[in-house]
Amino acid sequence: MFRRDPVKLALARVSEVLEVDARPLLGLTRMVFRRGGVLAVSRGGKEVMLPMGSVKAGGVFELASVTKPFTSALAGALVEGGRLSWETPLSSLGGPFRRLPAHLTPLSLATHTAGLPMHPARAAVTVFTRFHDPYGGMSASDVIASARRWSGPGGAPPSRQPRFMYSNLGAGLLALALAHAAGEEASAAGYGRALTDWVTGPLGLGVTLAPVGAVVRPSGLLGASSLTGFGPLAGAGGLFGTAADLLTFGGSRLDAPPGPLLRPQGLPRHLRGVAPGWMVSGQESQVRWHDGLARGTRSGLGFNVQSGAVVALLSRGTDSPLGMRGAMPALLLSLLGAGGAGR
Repeated sequence: MFRRDPVKLALARVSEVLEVDARPLLGLTRMVFRRGGVLAVSRGGKEVMLPMGSVKAGGVFELASVTKPFTSALAGALVEGGRLSWETPLSSLGGPFRRLPAHLTPLSLATHTAGLPMHPARAAVTVFTRFHDPYGGMSASDVIASARRWSGPGGAPPSRQPRFMYSNLGAGLLALALAHAAGEEASAAGYGRALTDWVTGPLGLGVTLAPVGAVVRPSGLLGASSLTGFGPLAGAGGLFGTAADLLTFGGSRLDAPPGPLLRPQGLPRHLRGVAPGWMVSGQESQVRWHDGLARGTRSGLGFNVQSGAVVALLSRGTDSPLGMRGAMPALLLSLLGAGGAGR
């Protein structure tokens, strides 16, 4: 007897839930999950979580940059709660943020249009000296000071026309400010408490800054036994969770206020825009998504506001820096009906 191909079986089940033909994605799915992981989808009250390889369906993963949608969900909850507005300068929060320039707002930081670089300047060195924890030697004050220095002489915005510039520094700064707005200390721990109170707790999620239980061991060229540290920039990539957590969170976003949709200059060609915490794709801008890259795992989460489909991908192993880095977002977008490859 021949054993049926488990990837083909998984795509058959995915097709049933999403009501699409996922069979043409066989090769891409094999590429993403060649070292194992979890493929999870939901739509219209139906869901399926499919363990791939030796990884269990309930495995805890580093969420990496899929943390950013959670950070922006916290911002949205605080906006709904009257604690701040999307356009309010962080300086209006006072305290350690009082000297920041006016163009650093929750909206500009959540959509990568604040003009801040990918990393604080010191990360150019610490990415080599602290490979698995490049921000660990920084304090929250260092993050705030770095953002102020990068904002230009006199705190002037980098340009009058918003421009897309992906930034861990910006997302991490936003998380610190949100903690302060929620009445917590402006720190990674304060961000974690605020996130629990305003987002993950009400949804019953197990998403945390400190992993609960064993984490799926990283694998691949950049993989090692050490987990990736984010220090005070935890709001940019420091969360841990399961595929079930991601499906629940993604489903909750279908009915949540979407936040502003921006179309800044400098967008990669496959993007139709950006919304707080999300990349926007699809001919009708109907797909919200984000992917993440840790040292030895990859993550992806997205939803289609028209069809109600939610897709969560967690894979063990990372792509080679010399190989195709877009396999994960390409699979994510294809399952969500947007097609194309990611950044």
